[in-house]
Amino acid sequence: MFSYDEMTPPERELWDAFPEGRPVDFRTGVPGDDGVAEGGQWGSGRTVRAAVIVALMQGANPAQPGDMAGLRLAGARISGCLDLSDAQLGQALRIEECWFEDPPNLHGASTRTIRITDSRLPGLDAGLVRVEGHLDLSRSLVAGCLNLLNASVTGELLLNGTRVCVSEGWAVIADGLGMGGGIFCMHGFTARGGIRLRGANLPGGLFLQGALLERPVPLGRPGPGGVALALDDVAASTLNLSGGFTANGTVRLRGARVSDSLTFEGAVLNGPPDGGGPALAGMLMQAVDFDFTLARQPSGTVDLRGAQVSYLHDNSHSWPDVVELDGFVYGSIKVDEAGERREAVGQQDSVSRRVAWIRRSPGYSPQLYEQLAGWYRKAGHDDDARRILLARQRHRRRTLPPAARVWGHLLDMTVGYGYRPWLAGVWLLALTLLGTLSFGTHTPTPVKRDEGTPFQPLVYTLDLLIPIGGLGQRTAWYWSTGSLQWLAYLLVAFGWVLTTAVIAGVTRTLQKS
Repeated sequence: MFSYDEMTPPERELWDAFPEGRPVDFRTGVPGDDGVAEGGQWGSGRTVRAAVIVALMQGANPAQPGDMAGLRLAGARISGCLDLSDAQLGQALRIEECWFEDPPNLHGASTRTIRITDSRLPGLDAGLVRVEGHLDLSRSLVAGCLNLLNASVTGELLLNGTRVCVSEGWAVIADGLGMGGGIFCMHGFTARGGIRLRGANLPGGLFLQGALLERPVPLGRPGPGGVALALDDVAASTLNLSGGFTANGTVRLRGARVSDSLTFEGAVLNGPPDGGGPALAGMLMQAVDFDFTLARQPSGTVDLRGAQVSYLHDNSHSWPDVVELDGFVYGSIKVDEAGERREAVGQQDSVSRRVAWIRRSPGYSPQLYEQLAGWYRKAGHDDDARRILLARQRHRRRTLPPAARVWGHLLDMTVGYGYRPWLAGVWLLALTLLGTLSFGTHTPTPVKRDEGTPFQPLVYTLDLLIPIGGLGQRTAWYWSTGSLQWLAYLLVAFGWVLTTAVIAGVTRTLQKS
């Protein structure tokens, strides 16, 4: 317990003001004198021992009946460690533009609203803290780890304009954080060292518009790297990483569950510059609305294996050269072009863009083609769906042995794997025209003179091309000219190939239908 006589004048002023909740402000009003960055140089006239604040918060000078106690301090240098660990605090704590000598310790404390704004802290340990209200660190510089491991905040966590910087490790550790309100990290928020929120429960959402996150790398490696934002297994209503959000490192959303919107609109995902990891790792994540309209193309890969979203928004900057899409499930796709979103369905080149998107995924996955074709078919664009299924067959052909690839090329050229049966008609018409014109230049020799029907070049050509049945021409005439006889043989062969291709293609189409 402190003796009043032992206190310095600033401490006595704070002691006397606390029972009534009156603010105590040591700022001079001179900008050069009030800069928090130079708070370590403030003299005894602006210095308060942390132990005095601890004594007040633990009831050393209680309020009189009718008054509401509270600590409101501005412009002070706080010496020593503000240790409120495991304390039961019934008063609000508001500290503004103060310089802390040591990292405050709120580990395991139960408290009301805490505001430490526009201040400089060498770190903050708030693990297991229980805050019945808001935790506000807006515009403060935290030159050390911000620990919120398994903390609980019934209100909002306010980090707008806050800068958290560490030389190694994580800047913000908040695994298991339970929130009642939202987390707001906007207006210039910076985390050098990255943020880790694994398994956090965020019903009020996480808002990182315009934030800058980067993860330092070990010595000897250039630039930022590693994981800049780890949201593994997070349950949130909204994840807003838009409006110029920049991540110099991987954004990891493995197993995250977003009940409403997950947006990267206008974001920049640089990823690890050494290529050692993806720009976005969203394996097994779930979201209703997934807006991936980035400001520019990610410099690393995007991994969405096993992810599930109801609505996917993208643009020309969304996808890098490699996109892991195996098992990615979506309900609808929208595209943003020239800053204006519109449905991609029905656009002439949308199918080509979507097929190219699928081709960025390593390996062959029929599910991706089937899903995309099904989406176009539901929208009433059956022709586009058939184009996608044809692209699937062409992709599959690359994985087959040589003989099967040859047969695949033949099916593709003749009937488009059954998705373009009209090609067979084109071939038949072209071959019929070729045979009719060629055979019409000469008269063949009859098998039996003065018997059978007269020679008809058109009917003779059709008799050669149609392998089933007969029109009585090919068995009644033969050629003495070698070139025309070879043409007849070729037309017979083409007839069998066309018939086989048509049957195979139609059978495949009927089976898929």
